[in-house]
Amino acid sequence: MSQSDPNDPRLERGRVSDRGIQKAHSALAREHSEVNEDHSRVPLFLLGFTSVLIFVAAIYTVRHRGGFDPLASDARFDPRTAVAAAAPKVDPIAEGQKLFATCAACHQPTGMGVPGVFPPLAGSEWAQGDEQRVVRILLSGLSGPVKVKGATYSVSAMPAFGPGGYGWSDDKISYVLSYVRQAWGNKAGIIKPETVAAIRAKVGQRKAWSEAELLAIP
Repeated sequence: MSQSDPNDPRLERGRVSDRGIQKAHSALAREHSEVNEDHSRVPLFLLGFTSVLIFVAAIYTVRHRGGFDPLASDARFDPRTAVAAAAPKVDPIAEGQKLFATCAACHQPTGMGVPGVFPPLAGSEWAQGDEQRVVRILLSGLSGPVKVKGATYSVSAMPAFGPGGYGWSDDKISYVLSYVRQAWGNKAGIIKPETVAAIRAKVGQRKAWSEAELLAIP
């Protein structure tokens, strides 16, 4: 077997080629070095501004949602029954009994009034009579002599509980009258707020009624 000549020019070219390849690879490695990602923090003022913006937007949405109820998109939701369920039930007699505390100073808690001064409500033909009259008495007041249960009372001035007086709402007037018409053995029906509202619209604000004016009401 023949031995290779170390001076063979073909070997020199091979060695030179290997070194060139290594240099070329080194150069390529430097040119295409791995890119390092640099993460920077969000500025604090930008973070704070964004938080405030979200907070203000949430408040604006709640205040200007136009009464939107998310349940409205629920096929099982019936707004009529929902309103009825949400509205608390009021006992007009119980509410009227509370309001009667204002009237008890004159007519007494027993409804018997004061003989010769304040007429009784218990057994009164006025309290149990035509609602068109009794509502007018409470709305505008009563003055002058009035006959109750066969006795005449010189009523100087029963105050108005409607316009120009205590300013009670239709509900309050209906409640207290409903209580009076069923307390102390009275057996008249309750009076609805709608009835009070209709009469209020007719008479408006006026002076106290007299007995003669009330009796003239059909």
